[in-house]
Amino acid sequence: SGCKHKSGPQAIVDVYERLPVPFGLVRFGVAPDHPEVKNVINTFTQTAKHSRCSFYGNVNVGKDVSVAELLRSYHAVVLSYGAEGNRSVGVPGEHLSGVYSAKDFVGWYNGLPSCRELDPDLSCDTAVVLGQGNVALDVARILLSPLDILKKTDITQPALEALAASRVRSVLIVGRRGPLQVACTIKELREMVTLPGTRPEMTPSDFEGVKDALKDLPRPRKRLTELMMKTALERPGEKEQERWNSASRVWGFRFFRSPVEVLPDAEGKKVAAVRLAVNRLEGSGEGAQAVRSGDVEDVPCGLVISSIGYKSLPIDAGVPFDSRRAIVPNSMGRVQQVLGLYCSGWLKTGPTGVIATTMNNSFDTARSLMEDMDSGKLDVSAEKPGSLRIRALLEEKGVEPVVFSDWEKIDSLEVRRGEARGKPREKLLSVEEMLAVARS
Repeated sequence: SGCKHKSGPQAIVDVYERLPVPFGLVRFGVAPDHPEVKNVINTFTQTAKHSRCSFYGNVNVGKDVSVAELLRSYHAVVLSYGAEGNRSVGVPGEHLSGVYSAKDFVGWYNGLPSCRELDPDLSCDTAVVLGQGNVALDVARILLSPLDILKKTDITQPALEALAASRVRSVLIVGRRGPLQVACTIKELREMVTLPGTRPEMTPSDFEGVKDALKDLPRPRKRLTELMMKTALERPGEKEQERWNSASRVWGFRFFRSPVEVLPDAEGKKVAAVRLAVNRLEGSGEGAQAVRSGDVEDVPCGLVISSIGYKSLPIDAGVPFDSRRAIVPNSMGRVQQVLGLYCSGWLKTGPTGVIATTMNNSFDTARSLMEDMDSGKLDVSAEKPGSLRIRALLEEKGVEPVVFSDWEKIDSLEVRRGEARGKPREKLLSVEEMLAVARS
């Protein structure tokens, strides 16, 4: 996004987005059964409709227009394109059929155009999810949720049909360290524990010594650990016992395990099992390190979904990039060595934290930008052409931006299509469809 300064402190802000539709991860990352998390779209919409804010979708910065061209046209440019790359597991067999990244799997059920063709094979009994963060739990929950819950969400129709035919009955959520290091938050764990039609299966011995560590834990971690222990070790109440007895699907955490190889079936094409190294922990708390014990175990499965983290990618050779840390090097959001260039979100910090964390770090970047305007470090006295120049450049290249009122056409069609099916919306799944509606 770019901003330019007119008389006094009135900024004009233009937002450039690669897809024809706004809202990024709120639309394509947040789970379909978490509609309350998507309410932030209302705030975004108010901002986008501000008289001094413009949205230009279908513009691929780094390809259709360079960051250098943006810097020439605006007083300041803020990069906040997130982390669309994947941390790979880096084990033999990860390219077998039936192995997917959580990023692509989530993109598939959430209607991300680039993941439309994924068509995951859900004909097996057991799925293994590598990683124990909130995304891993989203994936497990979607795989195991009753259809009557999912069909009232904005999950895509192809994903709904695939999940209706799914034969997955068991999901193992694998982490290299122990219960005290698990990366999910309590809300997501509670949703798993109370998921209709399912029962948890934990290994009680994984929790040895955990009780003694409880008293020193910070409160959020303590509550999370207590819920895990209660689920793993205590007898459920009557109601819960009934649900467990009638459950057709199971899930569980597998702690102290690292994938070493994905094993193929007899034909050598498809996943048949995942080989896990058994770990022990050295050190304690957040800093504990998983060290391999030398033992391995094979878990038969027909689906492996790796959810071990995202990473940012460079989009333009003109922007400094730390490829080891996979971030744009910055201090308080000011990109090193490039005056007028800023960054926020996961591109600035690396891929950690929830939406609120990212929002606050974006406010910090905006504060840095305002400070630089006030201190004169950023010279805003000279006129800058802003979108006038950029739109002319795009036109020369035959790129037609989608403006916010065009998005509203897509939005209202999706909502109408959803109403017909009892869903909040039925998303358009390809860029071509989106553009056709935007230009209608």
